[in-house]
Amino acid sequence: MTYETIRVEITNGVAWITLDRPNDANVLSLQMTKDLSAASMSCATNPEVRAVVITGTGRFFCAGGDLGTFQSAGDEVAAVVLEMTMHLHAAVSRFARMDAPVIAAVNGVAAGGGFSLAIGCDLIYAADHASFSSMYTAAGLSPDGSSSYFLGRAIGDRRAMEMFLTNRRLSAADALEWGLINAVLPTEELHDTVRSVAEGFATGPTKAYGSVKALVRSSSTESLESQMEAESQHIAKNASGADGREGIDAFLNKRSADFKGQS
Repeated sequence: MTYETIRVEITNGVAWITLDRPNDANVLSLQMTKDLSAASMSCATNPEVRAVVITGTGRFFCAGGDLGTFQSAGDEVAAVVLEMTMHLHAAVSRFARMDAPVIAAVNGVAAGGGFSLAIGCDLIYAADHASFSSMYTAAGLSPDGSSSYFLGRAIGDRRAMEMFLTNRRLSAADALEWGLINAVLPTEELHDTVRSVAEGFATGPTKAYGSVKALVRSSSTESLESQMEAESQHIAKNASGADGREGIDAFLNKRSADFKGQS
């Protein structure tokens, strides 16, 4: 598949999705939202993809939405924004719901829609010079791209409200302290570290990872009993699947499991 604004490479079971508008701070244009949606569909339906990494080219991860597009749309801006968010939200939803773990490798500024794209991922690794900020209300706008869903769950409603209302910028170190991200790495180590983590996932029990993602996401809205019933259904399904059988046998026989990412 050909993309105009992103690069997609699949290596050792890992799909690397690179936002590729470095001269425009990798901002989310209408075409980029379409490309991300198409890439998410491709990853979600390709059994060879067992982990996904999203990163950016150049100094920015993604500086947000393309406000120039908003301005040039004139009286049609509402329709343009609705179309952009339709594609962006489809991508975020598929990344969140696919079995493969999705890692954000934040190589620089993540603001606005780029901030939302990053925090919708399962894990976030950031370069030591990266930063995170909402910036929506600075442009008279409100959040999109899942951040109003994920941010409060990650850092609590009070801190989420502060970030949205004041557009507070968090350094990578601040974001780690707040529990927003998983690790801060020297810039020169970010790619190799994320590659190692992602390739580890790519040899793991992909369906079990999907169950973990689903269970963690549902835990804040389900009752204790309904969450435990979901746990029962997931673990029973995984125990009877090919990877579950392989994992159990490997554990009991004290050998390394050979997971195929199958149910």
